[in-house]
Parts: sequence; structure tokens; C-alpha cells
Amino acid sequence: MLNRICILLAVYNGSDYLKEQIDSILNQENVEVDIYISLDLSSDTSLDIINDYVQVNNNIFLLDYGLSFGSAGQNFFRLLLDVDFSKYKYISFSDQDDIWLSNKLEHAIKILEKTNSDGYSSNVTAFWESGKQKLIKKDYPQKEFDYIFESSGPGCTFLMTESLTNRIKLSLEEQKAHLDKIWLHDWYCYAFARSQGIKWFIDSEPLMLYRQHESNQVGANKGLSQILSRLKIIISGDAFKKVLDQAEFIGIDNEPIKLIKKRNFFNLLKLSFMAFKCRRKPSDKVAFFIILVLMSFKSLL
Repeated sequence: MLNRICILLAVYNGSDYLKEQIDSILNQENVEVDIYISLDLSSDTSLDIINDYVQVNNNIFLLDYGLSFGSAGQNFFRLLLDVDFSKYKYISFSDQDDIWLSNKLEHAIKILEKTNSDGYSSNVTAFWESGKQKLIKKDYPQKEFDYIFESSGPGCTFLMTESLTNRIKLSLEEQKAHLDKIWLHDWYCYAFARSQGIKWFIDSEPLMLYRQHESNQVGANKGLSQILSRLKIIISGDAFKKVLDQAEFIGIDNEPIKLIKKRNFFNLLKLSFMAFKCRRKPSDKVAFFIILVLMSFKSLL
């Protein structure tokens, strides 16, 4: 029997590329898919497009429409909370505007089974309307505390077992009143899994085209302006707030979290020297070190 996979698709004003995304999911090889769609209150023709698919496909389901979630992350959390995963072996996230290669899910299943992992993510190929393509590499070796500060890659590459997904669902249900404190669904799922000692594999094989455009909430870090914008968020302390909010939600209180909570000169400096444990990519480790050193001296002012 073919593996039956639950696809969670969050949509908001996605009419430009939604058909291409759904078609690439329906064209997955050697698996069976059910697609559950949560449509954030939209002003384009997304609802009409989805209803057209629902009418001719008995494996596409639209959750109750009319709610406004405010972000892709909150929309995905709605899907995690409202969909019943009991009849699926694997669960996957989908954005509204990418293109999946036909063997994406089949390959991810083989890797999960081969590595005995419960969570999977991978590199992606970013692409622009100009035709430019670029490999977004996420498969740097995992580090002891990387999950506290970053995701394992775009959520649209994720494949998780039913067991892990239901544990994540339960964690969200238990603190539903505080769900607005959590920023990104993919980072949360990776952080939850790693904090619980659950094995997660980051694959080198890019099996989807990751569309880049003006509406991306989190994209491929293209250009100096986007990099500087992210640095500004980190130095302002807003990034630390996101880290602490998520850690509190999950119940993480290890050494990096304790150092961030104190946030004085010596603790920030100590955290800077833990960069090799906190980020995967070599250049991110350097940036992490420099930023924490700057913040440690800023704390003296």
C-alpha cells in the first residue's frame, strides 16, 4: 500500500501561484495525499480557486473560511490544531506559491525510514521571476543548541511522523491561550522536536523550487538590505524576545536561555563564545559571535 500523507496548506491572497502549487502536490509519485487548506481572510480569488479543486478532488478539504490569522505561522498553527492526523503516517507543510518536484515526498519518506528519524527538512532551490536560481543550503551539521536560535529550514520542506505531529499538537493545545507569542511554525516544530530529544534529519537534496517575491514573510535573505534588516532586529533585542517566548512556551531552560534572561555584559559575552554550539552555518556562527560581543558592550552603556 502507498503511504498516505496529510498536507497542511496555509493560504492568504495566493491566487497568483496557488494552482501551480496544488498541482505539484497532486502530481507526487508513489504516495497518496490529502490536502487540508486553511485560507486566511483574503481579497483575491483564492477561495474560488480552492473551491474549484474541492469540487473535483475528494482528497482536498477546505477548513471553515472567514477567520483572519494575521500571519502564516498562526495559520499553520490553526491547521495543526484542527486537522485529525490519526489516519496518516506522515504530515507535511506546504506554502501557497512553491513548486514541488514529483519525488519530493517519496524521497523524504525514504530518508526518514533510513535514518529512523521523526522529523525531516532539506535544502531548497530558491528561484525568482527573472529565472535566477540559487541553492539555499540548510544541511550544515546540527549543533547542540541550534534549535533555540533557528529552524532546520523552510517549513515547506518538512515531513514529520504522526507521532511527532500529535505531540506538537498537544503542546499547542495545552497553551492555546498563549499561541500568539509564537512566531514561526517551522522553527517551533523543529525546536520542540529537538528539545524533546526527537531525531531530526536535514537533507542535502533540494526537491522543491522555493519561490521568492515581494510577499515572502521569510525568504532567502536576498540582498544587503534584508541582511541589515535582520541584524537590526537582533541588535534591538526583538530576536531575543522571540527566542525567550518560544523557550518558555516549550519549557526550555538550558544554559543559553539562562544567559539571555540575565543579559548582562558577562553573560552576553559568555554566550558569544558559545556561537559554535548555537548556529549551524559557519558565517552565522561568526555573525552570532560579533553581534553578541557588540550587545555585551552595549549593555554597559
